Amino acid sequence: MHDFKGQTVIVTGGTRGIGKGIAEGFLKAGAKVIVTYTTNEAAAAQFKQDNSQFAENIDIQKLDVTKYEEVEKFFKYTDTKYGSFEVLVNNAGIRKDSVLAMMKESDWHDVMNVNLAGIFYMCKFAVKSLMRKRYGRIINISSVMERYGFEGQANYAASKAGLSALTKSLSKEVATRGITVNCVSPGFIATELIEDLPDKLRESYLARIPLKRFGSTEEVAACVLFLASKEASYVTGSTLEVTGGL
Repeated sequence: MHDFKGQTVIVTGGTRGIGKGIAEGFLKAGAKVIVTYTTNEAAAAQFKQDNSQFAENIDIQKLDVTKYEEVEKFFKYTDTKYGSFEVLVNNAGIRKDSVLAMMKESDWHDVMNVNLAGIFYMCKFAVKSLMRKRYGRIINISSVMERYGFEGQANYAASKAGLSALTKSLSKEVATRGITVNCVSPGFIATELIEDLPDKLRESYLARIPLKRFGSTEEVAACVLFLASKEASYVTGSTLEVTGGL
């Protein structure tokens, strides 16, 4: 539905799950896509193999978004090789679930560092580049957990709620430069995270969804592509939920 030919798109955490679906959506729409991953070499290789028909438009880069210097180096590489980019999708994220009273301090900080500090770093350097061209799209992948706060996910829910606030503030700071900043907030999406759940837990999650099914990565990608498109030029500071009615 949208044409991204001639545009360069960055998708963090883009080699599997929701990130993979988003990256593939942009590839099918004609974009050059820079996909980042942190440690999973096998997933990166599989992504390249699965999308071999788009090989000339794929650039896979290893990046730890929690490392300020790595992020800075990544954007220098992007500017040098591509001159610029048009779209940043901040999808990299982790979960380390535990009831709060038993949660390790390191688990709290690890989740905050990836899900919130990492996006701050990515946005900081992205905005500097996008402001020069007076155009850009930033889409942050949040979660419906920011609103529901399931038990055992205090760190994850807090990081996603913080991401929503960051998005609203940043959208106001860059609006006059032609840059929009939005969130996409998925609910229960059919990825390996859902598949690995015990059957009883999967059934309890399914029972909460009015549409009575899990969403697909393609459905999340469709929402991201809309917000990344030129047609969405009057949408900023918003959160688009993809939850099946939760």
